[in-house]
Amino acid sequence: MYEAHDLTLRLQGKTLLDGVHLVVKPGAVTVVVGPNGAGKSSLLKLLAGERHPTSGRVTLDGTDIHALAPARLARRRAVLPQAAEVAFAFSVAEVVGIGLGAHGTARAEAAIGDLLARVDLPGFGGRRYESLSGGERQRVHLARVLGQLAAGETGAPGYLLLDEPTSSLDLSHQLLVLRLAREHAAEGGGVLAVLHDLNLAAMIADHLVLLAAGRVLAEGPPAQVLTDDVLAAGFGVRVRVSRVPAGPFILPQSVEDA
Repeated sequence: MYEAHDLTLRLQGKTLLDGVHLVVKPGAVTVVVGPNGAGKSSLLKLLAGERHPTSGRVTLDGTDIHALAPARLARRRAVLPQAAEVAFAFSVAEVVGIGLGAHGTARAEAAIGDLLARVDLPGFGGRRYESLSGGERQRVHLARVLGQLAAGETGAPGYLLLDEPTSSLDLSHQLLVLRLAREHAAEGGGVLAVLHDLNLAAMIADHLVLLAAGRVLAEGPPAQVLTDDVLAAGFGVRVRVSRVPAGPFILPQSVEDA
């Protein structure tokens, strides 16, 4: 399992996370929600190993992730940030190939083509990365992290850490990302996703964690966390869960398969 043990993070005299415990299980999708400034992205950075906690630790199968060689950690967990900058004039295939650790061979080219097709970018390998839209770039990096785990250790679950993976996407591609996350879990991997959209969170999560002011306010199945009282406490807004509004509304759960 991928586990956060009593994580606390303090920066410049401010407590961003305070005693957070969280478990990402293989075969399941864990989603973290919460208001702006709750500590969601900070938590993901600690889980990814990008930052050290002030106290507490993050373990992978019982071993502190900071005790693992970076290459070994990269074979077990892949991180999709909110935004990823590419400083050079890479092609799409070259960006995806970074995740595979190879580019230019026939086998690598075939794998890159398959990954791009999975994220609905078939034939994009030869295009320049900087020519793409924001949503297309986001899906290129999703292909990269999927390839990173596919090229990782065999016989051990890989973990996807996703920070707002649907933020730049239209509804169709939001649902595509959710489907790929669920497929990864169904294949035995673990998924941790930070989401703002509570409808998408309810749709995908096996386990939902609500952060507020750096603490876990509630966690459990979506139906247990997404209640009127819990959301009022977490977001400071009185909402009525599962009530039909007066005007038209669209929920991702209502989309029919083509």
